[in-house]
Amino acid sequence: MNREILRCYLVAGTQDCRHLPEYKQSPQVALLTQLEAALQQGVTCYQFREKGTFSLQDPQQIEQLASECQVLCRQYNVPFIVNNEVWLAEKLHADGIHVGQKDCPVEQVVQYLSHSMLIGLSVNTLAQALQHNTTSDVNYYGCGPIFPTQSKSDAEQAVGIEFIQRLRESGITKPLVAIGGIKAEHAKPLCQAGADGVAVISTIMQAEDLSGTIQTILRGKK
Repeated sequence: MNREILRCYLVAGTQDCRHLPEYKQSPQVALLTQLEAALQQGVTCYQFREKGTFSLQDPQQIEQLASECQVLCRQYNVPFIVNNEVWLAEKLHADGIHVGQKDCPVEQVVQYLSHSMLIGLSVNTLAQALQHNTTSDVNYYGCGPIFPTQSKSDAEQAVGIEFIQRLRESGITKPLVAIGGIKAEHAKPLCQAGADGVAVISTIMQAEDLSGTIQTILRGKK
């Protein structure tokens, strides 16, 4: 896979849009509006994550919204990744699927998919990263949470920037995207430690200066 797509990786769903003025009109409109603005400013990858409190619950609404997000991503030539919902990724022929340690095992994901797509896996320990380091089933690792985060109610303990460096020093060669409580200014030290980019939710979804925030993240990988 092209490691460049991990430079500025946005993860978001309607649950991350409640502060936006468009949310009162429609949670879906709020997400699509902020997503397109982020795509215009240079986001390099988008993960549709409709999950947790305040997220949509109707499968048809979720599928429709995911499809509309995918259309936007295609317009800007940005990969569209689905979080966890393998059925949705398969149905939409998404560019990728991202799963956590407690989600569907990677081996089952591979068997379920009828066509090739990127597979991302969340890792929180060196042992988890070593498990798939030499297999082709996993294309990249989502590493973290780097810092404490409010975006996931079941988040693991924060591992710090040094976790990225430890993975590289231990022979982990797969593309790595850091995630969890990351601010724009953390992109540079994380990339210096060995990350290929950073994944963020609130840093972009709640940015007062969207363009400046995304450009700071993109400059982190030089």
